[in-house]
Amino acid sequence: MKIVIVSGTTTPPLFSEHAADCITARTVEELQGHRDADLFIDLDFERHDGKAGRDARIAALSVLLPTPIMINAVIHTLADIERPFIRINGWPGFTERPIHELVAPDQDVTRQIGEWYEKLGHSCRLVPDIPGMITARILVTIINEAWYTWEAGVSTKEEIDTAMKLGTNYPYGPFEWGQRIGLARIVSLLNVLSVANARYTPANSLQQAVTELKCD
Repeated sequence: MKIVIVSGTTTPPLFSEHAADCITARTVEELQGHRDADLFIDLDFERHDGKAGRDARIAALSVLLPTPIMINAVIHTLADIERPFIRINGWPGFTERPIHELVAPDQDVTRQIGEWYEKLGHSCRLVPDIPGMITARILVTIINEAWYTWEAGVSTKEEIDTAMKLGTNYPYGPFEWGQRIGLARIVSLLNVLSVANARYTPANSLQQAVTELKCD
């Protein structure tokens, strides 16, 4: 099985030890040289913010169809993208987990995904086509509440991280998770979710932290 992964900044999924031919490309354009691939994976999809950049990325990937294309699209749904791609939760730290979180466009692709993952020695879970899938929605909520707690002066960031790791056995505390994933990603997903439910509104301190990062 030949897999070609676009990964400029993100650690690829742990497929290389099982795939007969697993190649990392730096750009989408490089994929054109691997038209014999069985699967393309674009882990850099979400780095292209803004409608124009996203549309250009979608157009560049679409020419590779009908070869299956998996994209790191945690925030944007297949309904938004309007292509029969496969969504994967490719945020930092999630592709290294033993179970990958995916959204498939139809039942035929769902069956194909099951066959791939069995062959590659991995596990996956298919989830609804909603912003944030399941895990990211939960995690950004926890991270946001941690920022609200810190903003209120209840405790320090370090103490909140320690309490969450000891109390829930999480590998990282909420502030550590935020740094690992990227605060801009966290706020982007919260903003999308808050359109339907105000409880996802990002904490002022979290939004300010993202603004300061952009100014640096």
